[in-house]
Amino acid sequence: MDTVKLTLALLLLGGGIVAFYWFEDQSLLVRVLGLLAITGVAVAVASQTATGRSIWRFVAETRTEVRKVVWPTRAETTQTTLAVLFVVVLMGVVLWLLDMFLLWAIRLLTGQGG
Repeated sequence: MDTVKLTLALLLLGGGIVAFYWFEDQSLLVRVLGLLAITGVAVAVASQTATGRSIWRFVAETRTEVRKVVWPTRAETTQTTLAVLFVVVLMGVVLWLLDMFLLWAIRLLTGQGG
């Protein structure tokens, strides 16, 4: 029965997308609200399956884990960003100097540079 429910949910979603473009002469707001309503019904049908319940459980567990994360402070984020920018600029200068040295060496070896 789960396969029938998932197929029905996909058909509802596909039908909603087709209807969205079929009624293009209607207001965009009405079409978007209709598409959201059909998507909600499709999600409700799909959530009645074993796969849907496992996905819902995964989302709930994910939200729980995100709440456990210790997010960095604004000062820590700023310091890290500045450190990354400094290293990027430093590596850019080092690579530019290496490129200039290799260009000089190639010109010297090939006799093109003088």
